[in-house]
Amino acid sequence: MVEMTMTPQPLSEEEIAAHLAELPGWEREDHAIARTFKHTYHECVHLAMYVAAKAREIGHHPDIHITWQRIRFVITTHDAGNRLTAKDFELARHIDAIAAGHGAEAS
Repeated sequence: MVEMTMTPQPLSEEEIAAHLAELPGWEREDHAIARTFKHTYHECVHLAMYVAAKAREIGHHPDIHITWQRIRFVITTHDAGNRLTAKDFELARHIDAIAAGHGAEAS
């Protein structure tokens, strides 16, 4: 039996605004959402690994940028034509929880 996967549907502007209102610290960047945290360089690397493990588990992956004492996550749904979907906001909530658990601060 062949399993069908559904392409996530892009959200409306109103839905995006509502989701962003529930996620303080996340900012819209065109057709993506982004947030930066600060911590020591090595803790940023550890944080990236924990987020990558969660991303693999849920099947949705952020772009991760690590610089000196900063880690930035940028999320969009590539399968939906680089548009925002509910999956992006689900992953953002996971990232917030993981960052808080690692003592990362909003930047």
